[in-house]
Amino acid sequence: MTESVARRTHSRQLPGTPCWASLLVRELGRTQEFYHELFGWEFRSGPRQPGPYVRASADGHEVAGLGEIVPGRSLNVAWLPYMASDDADATASMIRERGGTVAVGPLDADDAGRMAIAADTAGAGFGVWQPQPDSLPPATSEVPGAPVWYELITRDSSVAGTFYPAVFGYEAGSEAEGDGKGDGYVTLRVSGTPVAGIRGVGDLLPRGRGPYWKTYFAVADTDETATRIVELGGTVVDLPADTPHGRVATAADPEGAQFSVIAHGDA
Repeated sequence: MTESVARRTHSRQLPGTPCWASLLVRELGRTQEFYHELFGWEFRSGPRQPGPYVRASADGHEVAGLGEIVPGRSLNVAWLPYMASDDADATASMIRERGGTVAVGPLDADDAGRMAIAADTAGAGFGVWQPQPDSLPPATSEVPGAPVWYELITRDSSVAGTFYPAVFGYEAGSEAEGDGKGDGYVTLRVSGTPVAGIRGVGDLLPRGRGPYWKTYFAVADTDETATRIVELGGTVVDLPADTPHGRVATAADPEGAQFSVIAHGDA
């Protein structure tokens, strides 16, 4: 992650830009209460999915979506980033051509846009979103509770660093050299602007979990937020720590969905 990324707003119309964060859970009401108490999110009904779905807003800005898993369906509870596309069907075809899989869609989400849910060659899930032309821009990092960075945690950053640029046209650049075992960091850029990162962790990635995308949410105070997460029934996975980009902690909500929070040093 770079500081310029975490503090800049991007148009959700630019293809490849992460434009939405979505979470499917087993108990929607309980999860809404958790994020309302944690981030102050307010909710309204969203496009009808196979199950109930709501859109979350903070300070008048839409920031994320929450849905309920259809009973009897087995899904991992994990935050899913959606990448903007001018043509969801063409992007889905490119995903398959490059060795990924498309599990859902492309299909229309009422009149809000067209979507697909896919996975890269290593199995990390992500979404594709073709928004309507009048879609609202994403919230900025100055809005507490807004997603401000997306990072793929995977075994081999070089493999993912080839797949995503091929699908979305990213400019990819290595930020740190690894030891040749797949570790290292790759920054994905759209028109020269960093929009997401790929962190290769090699054998440190638990085999039972597999690769996954991590969403970072802006907060005013990382330590206070970590304390509040525990009070609300979540867990802190990585304690608050200072980084060159701000103070960061990683946590899991009551259903186990992991996410990170970041407070900028000058916020």
